[in-house]
Amino acid sequence: MSLLNSIYLKFYSNFIKEIDITRNNPYAYQEYWFKELIRRGTNTAFGKEHNFDSIKNIDDFRRNVPILDYNATAPYINRLRNGEDYVLWDQKVRWYAKSSGTSADKSKYIPITPDSLQINHFGGFKRMIASYLYNNPKSNLYGGKALTLGGSVKPDISSNGNIFSGDLSAVLLKNSPSVVEFFRTPSRKAALVEDFNTKLDLICKECSKQNVTNFAGVPSWNLILLRRILEYTGKDNICQVWPNMELFMHGGIGFEPYREVYNSIIPSSNMHYLENYNASEGYFAFQDNENVKAMLLTVNNGIFYEFIPMDILDDVLSGKERNIATLKDVKPGVNYAIVLSTVGGLWRYLIGDCVQFVSVLPHRLIITGRTQLFINAFGEELMISNAENAITATCREFKCNIKDFTAAPVFVKESSKGYHKWVVEFSTPPANIDDFAKALDVALTNVNSDYEAKRKNNATMLPLELVAVPEGTFFKWMQLRGKLGGQNKVPRLYKDLTYVNSLLELID
Repeated sequence: MSLLNSIYLKFYSNFIKEIDITRNNPYAYQEYWFKELIRRGTNTAFGKEHNFDSIKNIDDFRRNVPILDYNATAPYINRLRNGEDYVLWDQKVRWYAKSSGTSADKSKYIPITPDSLQINHFGGFKRMIASYLYNNPKSNLYGGKALTLGGSVKPDISSNGNIFSGDLSAVLLKNSPSVVEFFRTPSRKAALVEDFNTKLDLICKECSKQNVTNFAGVPSWNLILLRRILEYTGKDNICQVWPNMELFMHGGIGFEPYREVYNSIIPSSNMHYLENYNASEGYFAFQDNENVKAMLLTVNNGIFYEFIPMDILDDVLSGKERNIATLKDVKPGVNYAIVLSTVGGLWRYLIGDCVQFVSVLPHRLIITGRTQLFINAFGEELMISNAENAITATCREFKCNIKDFTAAPVFVKESSKGYHKWVVEFSTPPANIDDFAKALDVALTNVNSDYEAKRKNNATMLPLELVAVPEGTFFKWMQLRGKLGGQNKVPRLYKDLTYVNSLLELID
């Protein structure tokens, strides 16, 4: 292990001990943070409005505070953005992570408090790195630099000009300690450039001759970056550009559809891929074991978690049901909507993600989809994880690779039956698109029993329709929508044909 790696592990040895405790007894941490959150929130405007001073236990908390999505939280956030302090948390807020998540507004503005920066976002990343170095003692991670794709920030609506909003990656970059600049690339100025294509050009010029050992972010956007690097350098693969590359920390979308492409573009036996669950609202989990395709929930990170089984979500949101799960109650194999109370000032916040625990003690989970972005037009309950697993298996069978995809239902008309319509962009297309579509339909029945039941003998659903679009279609579509960059994700599944039709109109 390099000297710098050893120093890092020694400095953050408390994280290694904490992770080990977390695997066996995470509950004490959650009990601590529940009490601490209530204590810190009592004198905020939200805490006073919801009688935090009378909350003695979780039952009191649930009686006093309803489940809140972004739309219900937005009025409090708008007060903060207009200059009012201590509305949601007992610290002043000067930074907001802006994202295009599901809400009534065009964008979500998530408060980033000093505590959420240090305890949660930076703390989560430090835990992941400590775990990786501990598991890989021969790593030379800090023998080189981390490549940061980054985003941008702008002054927000504050009349004083001291409130800023932008991509989470840019907010973190602007607030990172100056010593971090020795271990990352490109320059902060280049990383914060707003125009995506200009940023890629600058990264190519600045980074192609540096010793890059690791990078992080959304697989689809980073794949565009890596291909631009190869175009710029004229090399055949990334190992010829950065021979010491060893780690990609990915998140935001499922990695499996991209794994084979990454293996071909980074043909190194020393390459490691680790998933982390990091969003504007917080850093929640990371893959602590490469042999287990699930992430360890981070429980000592300024967050108290609740979990709503998806089959009672509507009852909970309508107030008919209050008895939802805490960490002690969760069971493997159940789809849960995740609810957060955080040091960022989010209270019983329905983030919109669905998770499923693959084990408890240790509490490892996978992201199975979104509470809204899934398809259930015909009772098929198709989650993002189903779609990604099916298309990954089909690509493997047909020896092809995809760049992007989205799918939506085509509803029943008169005597016709409904079906799903897929738009897929291939980087390496299959020999026969029609055969690929038939195999994908079969693969979906293999990963989702509800889809299988609806498709059996064409009972209530017809076979899916697949439209292959030219390379660059999704990139151009996202560009036209002003959605370039790592904070923006292609919607994989949607309730109607809005996105599908928009893509097809573009190629027409």
